[in-house]
Formats: sequence, structure tokens, C-alpha cells
Amino acid sequence: MSTDFLGFGLGLRTKHFSTILSEKPAVDWFEIISENYMVDGGKPRYFLDQIRRDYPIVMHGVSMSIGSTDPLNMDYLKGLKKLSEEVQPQWMSDHLCFTTVGGINSHDLLPLPYTQETLDHLTQRIHQVQEILGREMVFENVSSYLTYEHDQMQEWEFLASLATQCGCKFLLDINNIYVSSRNHGFDPMDYLHAIKPEWVQQIHLAGHSDMGTHIVDTHDHPVPDPVWALYEEYAKISGPKSTMIERDDNIPSMQELVEELQLARDIGDRVWSQEKRAAHA
Repeated sequence: MSTDFLGFGLGLRTKHFSTILSEKPAVDWFEIISENYMVDGGKPRYFLDQIRRDYPIVMHGVSMSIGSTDPLNMDYLKGLKKLSEEVQPQWMSDHLCFTTVGGINSHDLLPLPYTQETLDHLTQRIHQVQEILGREMVFENVSSYLTYEHDQMQEWEFLASLATQCGCKFLLDINNIYVSSRNHGFDPMDYLHAIKPEWVQQIHLAGHSDMGTHIVDTHDHPVPDPVWALYEEYAKISGPKSTMIERDDNIPSMQELVEELQLARDIGDRVWSQEKRAAHA
């Protein structure tokens, strides 16, 4: 797995395929949704093969269901491995959640109970998946709208325990932390201070829909000010981390996304250049 700082990226979306090839926008790398490319041939694969000549690629999945008690889907893992061998991504990620129950796919990223039993289960499954794929995986924290009565720890304590027990790396989604903090009433800085920088491979930024009584992680708005503020606070803790913006609906032009991505660059330049100056003072 590459541990280098890739800079600032965007999610690769079909709307932007032609623009990327013709204009070569100022984006350092692109993240693909793995499942969209797990086919032979077709328009998405054609454009991906062209785009990855000019940009590093990261693979991000939504269907591994690493936390499920169902057996691992070996056909899915076989297809994922084949894609990774063809694309040669910088790294691969999925979500700390479950999506299948009794063989039925919920098509949602369902939160896990935060217990030692879950930690042991995840550790075994992660090691098994990594052995099958022949590479390390990175796992993302999900947004949540409920908690379990038999939780034994807070989410950030769970992630810290998983990193210690399993040795896995995280894709830290700052928007998901903010969404869950509002939904469950915790201080997001408690979460951020618990996640050591060496555990974090990548950062996600995104927008959400504020329903008043709760927030829904919709990825259909620009990154809002509270999420930018959290990102800046974590940047002070983490040092340079590969960062990208997710947009899955109401997708604007590439130019608008590049302008929004510049806000992340500006934060990184401001925070990380200050750190560099302080280190040499």
C-alpha cells in the first residue's frame, strides 16, 4: 500500500469523463467506486483506462460487508481482486459496516455494534479479505442514525481498538463524523483526538442534508462550513493526508468541484506550511 501523500482528489463520476480527458483539470488523483468498474469492457472501463494514464487512482467499494455475519462473498472478492490487478490502485477501501443480512442485500451501509465481539469478528474478516486480495485494505467510518443498547464503547474508542488489534488503516470521513456527532450528541473533537495520524490513509469531505432534528449523509451539497472547520482542526493534528471531495448527486461541473477542492488545498497549505515553518524555527 502506498503511504505517500497524493494531494487533493475527487470522486470520478461519469458526467466528467470527457472533460477530464480533454481539459486535464487540476486534480491530483481520482477515487473510483469499485463496483461501477467490475465488468469487462464498456464505456466506464474505457474512460477509466484513459484517465488512469494521467492520474493516480484509488478504489473505494460499497459492497464488501466486512462486518456481516454472512459468509464473505467470494465471487465479489474475486472480481474485486481482478479489477485491482488491472487498475493497480494506490490503495483500496471499503466501509466499516454490514450491508447483507441472511443473504439479503440492504443496499445501505449499516452501523456495527461497538463491542469486543465485533472487534474480534472484524479482525478475523479483515485478515481473511486481505489474504484473498493480496493487499492491505483501508476502512471508512460510516455515518449513523442509531446506536445499540449493548454497545460497550464509543465509536472512536472502537476504531482505536480496531487499529491496535488489527493494524488496519482508516479512511477518515470528516463529514460522517460531523453527521454522527449531531445525530448522537457527542463532541466531534473527542473523535478526532482519538484517531492517531498514523492510522489514517485518506480523508473524505462531503456535504449533507440538515433535517433539523437530524442530519442525513446525502453527498448532494457542497462541503458545509462546520465540516471545513473540523477538517482544518484535524489537519493540525494529522499532518498531510490525501484528501478528496465526494459528490454523488446534484453533481456540478468539474470546474465548480475544482474550485471547491481548492478550499481543501488552501487549508492544507495554511496548516501544513505553518507546521513546516515551526519545525525549522
